[in-house]
Amino acid sequence: MKPPAEAEAPAFVPIGTQLPELIELFNYVEDMQVWVKDRQGRFVWGNTSWLLTYGLSRNLSDHIGLTDFDLFVEVLASQYRIDDDKVLGGERIIARVELVGRFDHAARWYATTKIPLRNAAGRIVGTVGMTRQLQGEHAAVPGNSPVSAAILYASEHLDESLSNHDLARACGLSVRVFERLFQTTYNTTPHLYVRQLRVRMSSRALVFTSKTLAEIAAQFGFTDQSHFTKEFRRFMDTTPRVYREQHQRGGPGSPMA
Repeated sequence: MKPPAEAEAPAFVPIGTQLPELIELFNYVEDMQVWVKDRQGRFVWGNTSWLLTYGLSRNLSDHIGLTDFDLFVEVLASQYRIDDDKVLGGERIIARVELVGRFDHAARWYATTKIPLRNAAGRIVGTVGMTRQLQGEHAAVPGNSPVSAAILYASEHLDESLSNHDLARACGLSVRVFERLFQTTYNTTPHLYVRQLRVRMSSRALVFTSKTLAEIAAQFGFTDQSHFTKEFRRFMDTTPRVYREQHQRGGPGSPMA
């Protein structure tokens, strides 16, 4: 469940004015990306390693306001936003191994940690994260990774009914082993993850296409528009129609419902 809506956080979290020496120090860490996002998932700060990893210019101000969807393929970006929602709800993700995309469109295994960012009053106003690439035999991305294979398969078949058996078969694992590995890696069940992924990826279609709600529902595997609205409200705390009205700004064509 998405955490209750709060007043929109400022466009920039003044972390640099509070701890300038610490912020400067992070810019000298070559093998670790460090970043800060606001509640809307917009990057408000990143260290030099973060800029270089994604092929961005060295001028940080040029990239304030970017989101994961500006830097990663859609399935990875949706995965990161699912994690951010958990952190905004007060959870911490500690040293989890995951795929991270790069400027050369390759992906590598990284160990990622994310924690909530709170203001002086203790209210969560964003997220803070850091990640470092795993070295040696763990650095390359194996094509048969159980987790990445399941997520890739799900992202390519969201218009279909997906079972744990389907996902386990895509990974070459038994259902029991797959479910255990998935739960250990993502701290959720495959079924719940797929439901979240459907909603997260459908939100892009709401903003950047003029498809009707019924068309989007069918595209992402919801049984009908009513089911789409119910699931979207469950995870996003709003309806698809309201979400579209709030976020579509000069998109390709006027929204249709």
